[in-house]
Amino acid sequence: MSLHPTADSAELPAEFRVDPDWWRQAVVYQIYPRSFADADGNGIGDLKGITSRVPYLRDLGIDAVWLSPFYPSALADGGYDVDDYRDVDPRIGTLEDFDAMVAALREAGIKLIVDIVPNHTSDRHEWFREALAAPPRSAARDRYIFRDGRGPGGAQPPADWVSNFGGPAWTRVPDGQWYLHHFASEQPDLNWKNPEVHADFLETLRFWSDRGVHGFRVDVAHGLSKDLPENLPSQAELDATPSDGNHPTWDRDDVHEIYAEWRKVFDEYDPPRIGVAEAWVESDRRPMYASPRGLGQAFNFDLLEAGFDAAQFRRIVGFNLELAERGESSTTWVFSNHDVVRHATRYGLPPEPDGEKTGTRWLLNGGQEPELDAAAGLRRARAATLFKLALPGSAYLYQGEELGLHEVAEIPDEQRQDPSFFRNPGVTRGRDGCRVPIPWSAEGPSFGFGPAEPHLPQPAWFAGYAVEAQEGDPASTLNLYREALALRRRLQTGESLEWVETGAEHVLAFRRPGGWVCVTNFGEAPVDVPDGDVLLSSAPLENGRLPGATTVWVQQ
Repeated sequence: MSLHPTADSAELPAEFRVDPDWWRQAVVYQIYPRSFADADGNGIGDLKGITSRVPYLRDLGIDAVWLSPFYPSALADGGYDVDDYRDVDPRIGTLEDFDAMVAALREAGIKLIVDIVPNHTSDRHEWFREALAAPPRSAARDRYIFRDGRGPGGAQPPADWVSNFGGPAWTRVPDGQWYLHHFASEQPDLNWKNPEVHADFLETLRFWSDRGVHGFRVDVAHGLSKDLPENLPSQAELDATPSDGNHPTWDRDDVHEIYAEWRKVFDEYDPPRIGVAEAWVESDRRPMYASPRGLGQAFNFDLLEAGFDAAQFRRIVGFNLELAERGESSTTWVFSNHDVVRHATRYGLPPEPDGEKTGTRWLLNGGQEPELDAAAGLRRARAATLFKLALPGSAYLYQGEELGLHEVAEIPDEQRQDPSFFRNPGVTRGRDGCRVPIPWSAEGPSFGFGPAEPHLPQPAWFAGYAVEAQEGDPASTLNLYREALALRRRLQTGESLEWVETGAEHVLAFRRPGGWVCVTNFGEAPVDVPDGDVLLSSAPLENGRLPGATTVWVQQ
């Protein structure tokens, strides 16, 4: 019995309210709230805008929404610098607006996962303001990681560590001490050795769960626990330290003690709340985050990092299904999110040199070099998506991918917002290109996003990708997603697949329970389609054969 009986009190089918395993095969749609829909006309997407688009989400056929940060924030890092974990940024709404959005989603049969950011707060959080006003080694400072500096007068940082956004990972405060921030200087790292930090986040988990939230996407889930010696290692020594659970700052074994505490809170609810870890860790350590005694699920980014290649896809799928079984969880499949170049664009670019992410050089050259084959990229993206949606496990979609959106490269420097762009000039163009407000209509100053100029500029070519432009076209990417998700809901049973040998190294096929088969042609020449009824194809068949860069589902 739930300890919080009002959390799921709406009149709904019993299986929606109580199924503890709803997430295992769910299709989850990520909303970056500031770029989804703007109802109040301030150029920033808001909760009322999301509520107004719930019918669209229902018709798309998703099971849940993952809502990126909507908390009060100075937007030093797109909302991942949180001022208050139990409130809504007034620019995008109120708690009452949040409740109305939850009610609308619930009525549409859609669950809600929200982002939680436990590695760091913003520098405007009340705790950090208290820490700055308090003396060194005070209780207020102990909630964060403060250290004295090195050298004469402590003028040098405690270590030469580099932040993930570039530049030093330590910032000095007026009284001479330094604080640690693995990301922007506006994002001071919390000290998870402090019991107050533990207690406060448990309160936050209950706060949102009581408001009808079904789960939490855990930002930087592998970074919370830190064990820092008095004499800190250098950056080179940190880089050389193995990731075996004893690293001073990343992926420590004892981080799972935190998530065991969270699991006790999750299990107070009916159905139990779930967590999905954003943990960039060695693959064989991922099951610990996905354990049912912890968060329950962890992101698998392997397909996101792969090229459009049959051998890579087969190896990744087999390996991750084994990992999921070992972790007593289901795996996750994802191609795009708010942090990476959209996959329709990645698949239209030539491979990058080893160690360089696809799209990096293209963005640095303003989208001019190397040349983007947009049509080929979208064709491959459609084929890859149909492949992904046929797999066992949960599928995560990023807003706009169902429209076939490409990355926006043509953003003037003065209009960019991502801190990684400003901290790494000439190295990265940042993540703004995948965060541009999505187009709803083919005309208007913001393509239907809202009545005002959007916070990031939209390119003219968005008109052809707008929801309005695609709804009436049976061959559109939007309608492909709608058909695929409707079929998936009917066909998806079990958590296994059986590979079907095709005799061609560039063609992958697998059979799912119920006798349906997914075949993807990663090559260029057409191949035969298995016998059976064709349910759906990512591109038209050619004389009954499967053309290159195309996926088909066949019922046998």
